Amino acid sequence: MIRRYSRKAMAAVWEPENRFRKWLQIEIWACEAMAKEGRVPAFALQAIRKKAGFDVARIEAIEKVVKHDVIAFLTAVSERIGPEARYLHLGLTSSDVLDTSLAMLMVEAAAILENDLKDFLQVLKRRAGEHRRTFMIGRTHGMHAEPITFGLILALWYAETERNLERLGRAKERIAYGKISGAVGTYAHLSPAVEAYVCKKAGLQPAPISNQIIQRDRHAEYFLTLALIASTIEKIALEIRHLQRTEVAEAEEPFSEGQKGSSAMPHKRNPIAAENLTGLSRVVRSNAWAALENVALWHERDISHSSVERIIAPDSTILLDFMLARITQLVDHLVIYPHTMDANLKITRGLIFSEGIMLKLIQKGLSREQAYALVQKAAFRTLQGKKDFQRVLLQDRSIRGYLQPREIQDCFDLSHSLRYVDEILRRVFHGKDHAPQRPQRSPRQKIK
Repeated sequence: MIRRYSRKAMAAVWEPENRFRKWLQIEIWACEAMAKEGRVPAFALQAIRKKAGFDVARIEAIEKVVKHDVIAFLTAVSERIGPEARYLHLGLTSSDVLDTSLAMLMVEAAAILENDLKDFLQVLKRRAGEHRRTFMIGRTHGMHAEPITFGLILALWYAETERNLERLGRAKERIAYGKISGAVGTYAHLSPAVEAYVCKKAGLQPAPISNQIIQRDRHAEYFLTLALIASTIEKIALEIRHLQRTEVAEAEEPFSEGQKGSSAMPHKRNPIAAENLTGLSRVVRSNAWAALENVALWHERDISHSSVERIIAPDSTILLDFMLARITQLVDHLVIYPHTMDANLKITRGLIFSEGIMLKLIQKGLSREQAYALVQKAAFRTLQGKKDFQRVLLQDRSIRGYLQPREIQDCFDLSHSLRYVDEILRRVFHGKDHAPQRPQRSPRQKIK
C-alpha cells in the first residue's frame, strides 16, 4: 500500500518545536549522566525533570536581544526551572547540543525518506511485472538500437533505486553520531561517560573524536546521497519526457479531467511533473555542493557552516520527500502505449536486427570486418531506398552466398532477441515476495 504523501511529516521534523524539544532532551540527559557522577544533586535533577520546558515565542524574543540561539533557549528554560537551572549545560558548549540534535533530526528525516524509497520500489516492481513483455525499441545516442521491453527499463530504475536505499541507510548510519565533549572536544569539564549516556539515549554513537563540532564530512556524505537520489529521479523524469515527445508518443503523464496544458494551445499535454522534477533535482545537487564547502573550517571550528545547514538540511530533505512522492505517483499512473511502441519498432523496417545478421555471417567464417561491411552496405541501401531490410538481405547475392532464407528470417525474431528478459528480471528482484511471476514464453514474433 502506497502512503498518501503529506509534507507535514517531514516539515514537522524541522519545526522549532521539534528542534528545541531535542535540545531539552539532551540537556536533561546530560544532567542525568552527571547526577550519576555526583555532579548534579538529586533534588536539582528532580526539579529539572519536573519543571523544564520552553515556549518558542519566548526563546525567539530572548534571541533578538542576546543574538545567540542556545543562550536564548537556556535562558527561557531556566526561567521555568528556577535556581536549580544552574546545573544545566555544565561543561557543555553550544555545539554539543546543536550537533547532537542535528544528527537526531537528520536520522529522523532519513527514516522518512527510506519509507518514500520503499514505496517507490513497490511501484517500480509492480509496473515492471506488468510490462515485462511490452516490446519497444532501445535507443543509444537517441537513435534506434535494438529491441528491449519497457519492463526492463522499469527494472533498471528499480535496481538503481534499491542502491539508493542502501546508500541512504549507510548515510544515516554515518550521520548518527553525537558529541558531548566540550569547547574543543577534550572533555575538559565533563567526562566521556556523559557523552556515552546522552548518545545512547539519543539513539546515536559517540563520535570517536571531535573538536568543537562533529566533522562535516559526515554531513557532506549525507547530502551527497540525497543528491544521488535526486539525480536518479531526474534520470527517470528525463526518460519520461522523451517518451512523451510527439514524435515518440510511447508513454505520457496522466492528464486529469479539466487539466490544461497551455494558455495558447488547447491541444497541449505537457510532461509538467517530469519537468518539475528535473528542475528540483538541480536544487538538491546544489545543496550537496554547499555541504562539501562546509567540510573545511577554521581550526577547531568556525560558524560559517551553521547558516548553510539551517537552509540545506530542511530544504533538501523536504524537497526530496516531495520529489519521491511525485515520481512515485507519476510512474504509478504513467500511461503506456504498446501499439505506438510496436509501430516505432518497425520504423527502420528491420534495421534494428542488423547485429544478428552480422553475427550469423561471422559464424559462417567471415571476419568481423567483412561481415560488418556486407551488412552495413545492405543497411544503407535500405535507408536510401526506404526498403524492407529483410527483403534487401534476401536479394543480396553476397549475403545469400552465406545465409539461407530461413537463417535470415530467424534473425528477425523478437522472442529470440528478448529470450533472457525473465532471467534479467529474476536477477534484479532476486526472489523477493513481490517479484513479478515468470511469464509464459510468448509466441515467436517477427518484424517484417
